[in-house]
Amino acid sequence: MALPRAGHAVSAGLAARLLLLLGGIGACVACHTQDPFAGTTAQAGQVRMNQLGFLPGAQKLAVVEGDRALAFVVEREEGGGVVLSGTTTAPAVWKPARREAAIADLGALTAPGRYRVRVEGLPPSDPFPVDAQAYSALADASLKSFYLIRSGTPVEAAHAGQFARAAGHPDETVEIHASAASPGRPAGTVVSAPGGWYDAGDYNKYVVNSGITTWTLLAAYEHFPEFFRGRELGIPESGDGVPDILDEAWWNLRWMLAMQDPGDGGVYHKLTNLRFDGMVMPDQAVKRRYMVGRSTAAALDFAAVMATASRVYASYEAQFPGEPARMRAAAEAAWRWAQAHPDSFYRQPQDVRTGAYGDEKLDDEFAWAAAELYLLTGDAHYLEAFARHARDADVPNWADVGALGWISLAAHRQRLPAASRDAAERQVGQLAARLAAQSRESPWRVAMQPRDFVWGSNAVALNQAMVLLQAYRLERERTYLDAAQSQLDYVLGRNPLGVSFVTSHGLRTPMHIHHRPSQADGIAPPVPGLLSGGPNPGQQDRADCKGVAHYRSAVPALSWIDHDCSYASNETAINWNAPLVYVSSAIQYLAPL
Repeated sequence: MALPRAGHAVSAGLAARLLLLLGGIGACVACHTQDPFAGTTAQAGQVRMNQLGFLPGAQKLAVVEGDRALAFVVEREEGGGVVLSGTTTAPAVWKPARREAAIADLGALTAPGRYRVRVEGLPPSDPFPVDAQAYSALADASLKSFYLIRSGTPVEAAHAGQFARAAGHPDETVEIHASAASPGRPAGTVVSAPGGWYDAGDYNKYVVNSGITTWTLLAAYEHFPEFFRGRELGIPESGDGVPDILDEAWWNLRWMLAMQDPGDGGVYHKLTNLRFDGMVMPDQAVKRRYMVGRSTAAALDFAAVMATASRVYASYEAQFPGEPARMRAAAEAAWRWAQAHPDSFYRQPQDVRTGAYGDEKLDDEFAWAAAELYLLTGDAHYLEAFARHARDADVPNWADVGALGWISLAAHRQRLPAASRDAAERQVGQLAARLAAQSRESPWRVAMQPRDFVWGSNAVALNQAMVLLQAYRLERERTYLDAAQSQLDYVLGRNPLGVSFVTSHGLRTPMHIHHRPSQADGIAPPVPGLLSGGPNPGQQDRADCKGVAHYRSAVPALSWIDHDCSYASNETAINWNAPLVYVSSAIQYLAPL
């Protein structure tokens, strides 16, 4: 998840905006001519739906807010006509929203078309499609958003349309900060580290957060290569014989390679200004940039990602000559540095105020890097190191990457000794089983618990889905695929706010994300395909939003503002978009048609 940033810069003089996009529609566009619910008493509540719809053979659930079981029908959007009827489950309180809700199961609806759900006493649902390509556009847009946030290059009109912009942050003259000095590169040395993606709503670049982000994209390709081969997004590299997802990942990998000190293999923690930029376009943000800190966490995340990339890009040696070997050497050098510096924790220098991404619990990073290096090299010493550091798997995030090692080992379990193979399968399976049980027991049919509504809660939902998809890949048990579908449904509108949290994808989407290019480009819609962080009862931005916007609720699942002041609930981040790419692509590929 993106790092909480106290004192995050916000634009001055923002006009007050109403909290938009909440609630469902209030009128039926294509009501059944003989209203089956005429005369019933109206109730508070809405019918909450995945606003992008469903694949024909997928699980299809609607959440019906209310305090009793109710009859429902599904009608065609145009011309009416009931195609499905039923009764909701008994309602129960979903603790994160403190609301009663029930489930309408629409799974029998398989014919392509556009439909609505109507429930007695409630407004009709949003229209929704059943379509064999329900998530194709989402998968493409969430991946192409990485092109739109590239650093150090113009975003061209031929590829970005109205979101074209000038290049910013060439990062060819970056100064070594005192906190990052080494004998070969003392403070004040000027180095070059171009490329990469802007991390979040700001213009800085952080190795730790790039680690989980880049791995997630590489894993999406490695797990579903047939989905990505030949899938062109319209980026400058399209048509070069390399899947666009690997071309996009390479833009960041080449930057990460430049973040390694060639003298000893250590890795710089981040490349940033001393302070966050104002709300300006990238080419107008011209403050000096620094390599800040060297840390064990950065070195291990770097080692894990470079080992993974070396393995993945080996099939494209002709297009990336020498790069797989270069990445292997870089990974091994970073591992050796981390072994020699096991507790070089990042400490924020007094003169630096950008995101810290500090982490002092490093067993998970050691285990992840060891797992990826073992899969790359076959050296048993790495598997032994993994066994020393590995802990029980939990839902991954930037500060807890241990599950990534388990996932990779389980994905390549045929290469493991029997005991290690059994352990990897068990760890992934147990975590997924716990999440699936939470989903089944939830009145909203999601694994999210009140504690999961943190900074970047939407990414928590999607990382839970990614874990569930690993169990489905291992066991082919439909329960896991359905539970992952339900997590995606939540993000795409089946939530108590009635918002699809992906910009430009849904009927009610965030319009005022905390994202500098979206705020400064003078274009009404934000950059498309970006995931809003989502409800966050911590509300760390209350002081910065005071006078321009306010949270209407402190209830976990309702604590969100569609305002660009809200970096705690409405910012974007690369490590949030990456699981959106993974999950939308995986479900589009795996769900029965």
